[in-house]
Parts: sequence; C-alpha cells; structure tokens
Amino acid sequence: MEPVEKLARRIAFAGYRNMNFGTARHFRELGIGEDEFFGQTARCLSSVSGLRESFFDDERRRDALEQGRREAAFVTDHNITVLYFADDTYPARMTDCDDAPAILYGMGKVEDAAHVVSIVGTRHCTSYGAEFTRKLVQELGEALDSVLIVSGLAYGIDIAAHRAALACNIPTAAVLAHGMNTIYPADHRDDARRIASGDGFLLTEYPSYAPVHRGNFLARNRIVASLADVTVVVESDVKGGAMTTARIAGAYNREVMALPGRVNDPYSRGCNDLIVRRVASVIRDAGDLIDTMGWTAKAVPGKQPELPFLSPEQTSVCDMLRKNPDATVNDLCASLGIPYARLSALLFEMEMDNVVCSLPGGRYGIINPDV
Repeated sequence: MEPVEKLARRIAFAGYRNMNFGTARHFRELGIGEDEFFGQTARCLSSVSGLRESFFDDERRRDALEQGRREAAFVTDHNITVLYFADDTYPARMTDCDDAPAILYGMGKVEDAAHVVSIVGTRHCTSYGAEFTRKLVQELGEALDSVLIVSGLAYGIDIAAHRAALACNIPTAAVLAHGMNTIYPADHRDDARRIASGDGFLLTEYPSYAPVHRGNFLARNRIVASLADVTVVVESDVKGGAMTTARIAGAYNREVMALPGRVNDPYSRGCNDLIVRRVASVIRDAGDLIDTMGWTAKAVPGKQPELPFLSPEQTSVCDMLRKNPDATVNDLCASLGIPYARLSALLFEMEMDNVVCSLPGGRYGIINPDV
C-alpha cells in the first residue's frame, strides 16, 4: 500500500464519527484497524464489534476515506507531523485519557519533555498575572532540565506563557482549536511562526477541512490538560475556559495549581475558588510547583560569596580576635583603645554582616575566616 494511502486510511479512521483514543484502541483490540475498517463489509464489522450495521454505512465510509486522502495530501505538502494513537510518537501522557483524540497534527519540533507544565488563564489578564507568568516560566527554565510549556495561543495568560517561553528559549506547545490551514487569533500568527520554527510546536486534533466553531475551543482544553503533568491556573473568574481545563486536569488525576489573588479581584475569584475547594494547590513561584510535583531541581553552581567591606576599626577587631580567640569585649577595649560604646556598635554591625558571632562570657568569634 502506498504510504499516502495508508496515511489517508489512518486519518479517515481516526476522524470517523465520534472516534477517540479509547474507541480506536477498542476497535484495534477487536482486530479492526484502519485497513479492516475500510476493507470489510458493514455486516462483518457489525458482527465483530457488536455495533449496528448503520454505523459502518458504506457511503459514509467512502466519504470519510475520500476526505482522508485530501487531508493526507495537505499534511504531506505542508510538512505536518501526524501523531497516530497506535504509534510510539503519540504523546505518552495522553494515552491515559480515553477521550483524547485518536490522531493529532503537529507542526514544528514535536517532542516530549521530562517536565510538562500547562499554564492557562483569562484572556483579560492583569499585570499581576502577566508578570507572574513571565517569572514562573523563567524560574522553571532555570531550575529544571527538559521543560515544555503548554497553552492555547489565546489572548491573555496563554500568549504571555508562550512569549515568556520564547524569550527564555524554552520549548512551548500551542494547542489550536482549528486546522493547520489557519491561525486564530490572527494577531498571534507571528508568535505561532516563532513557536513552530524554534524548539516548540503547534498541535491540533482538527484536520484542515474541519469547520471552526465555538465548541472547538472548549474541546481543545482536554488536550492542554492531558499533555501536561501539572496545570497552573494563573487568573480566572469562576467561569471560563481555564476553569474547565482545571476540572479536566483533575479528572485525569493530574496536579492542578492556582495563583491566589485578592478576594475582590474578578480574575482571581476562580483561582481562589479552586484553592478553597481544594481542587488546586497554591502556587507562589516555581519552587512551589517543583516541590508539589516532587521534581529535582538542577544543581546551581555555587557563587563565591562577596566579602563584606570592613572599616579599619573592624579590621583591627578581626585581627585581635584571630590572635586572641578568648578575648572578651573588655580585652578588646583595652587592647584597641576603642571606647566601649563605639566597640559595641562595631560588633553589632559585624554580627549583622555575619563576620562575627557572640559567644558566652562576653566573647566574640569570627564566622568568616577570609575577612
């Protein structure tokens, strides 16, 4: 069989009526793959599957296969990656979700990562949410190896997450609610181009011929949730797509985290509600997320601590303590000729700078031997 014809059958099979990952896998367990689905009679398929013959209507299957052939030509011409439910290239985390699509279309460097974080929120984000998103992505990139940031390319928190990842050279995946023949919103076309041409990728369950409607945007939230280990809701009212994504992630037994905000802020009400109902854990920074997930942060090379600047009087105190470790405050006063009040102030400053520490018996010891 020609590779394009095989691809056409896969596309047609995966897109047939209400097919999803779970039903496609069930068909395959019954011995009905894409070849059998389009090669056997409706009666035969009905007897094996237990479904009515009308489900396998000949004309409906012919139409599906013809659409599959057109889409196979489209994805081949545009270098689109096809992720089929039966292949190893299909996202591993999504195989636990029966309602996941049986096929996905990707553009760019479609690769898995050790740490996948979905970041979602309102389209009407505030500076508080946007800045938190930027900082969170930056901190995750600094603390972890192999990070992927997932979102939906929408206005607000979504695009803030993608742009933060691009700025930090962190791979990011944008899940679309339409085929690869368009980008919505149009304002984000350049962002989509940068994602697909860099280390990230665009991903969708929709073929190019599928019409775009409102329901697609809610349906794609299950992909945003199922792709990731943890979903972070940055800002949201009590209703909205981000809250739907959080609910789906919880149903998949994935971790959900939410950024708390002031109780009278409309776009913190949803996050606060998730936290109060214990649907989500509180997130304040990347450290909270890493701790919650039990991930191991990268070892950060230690910086040489900067030595405090010491005045001549403070230097003389250190010299005296090195030569006479048992010297008391009175000994220091007598030997250095520094009045008690002045010496007490010097020792207090040096203690605050972690140069010396107080010891029993009115003595002081040097903490940092390099000063």
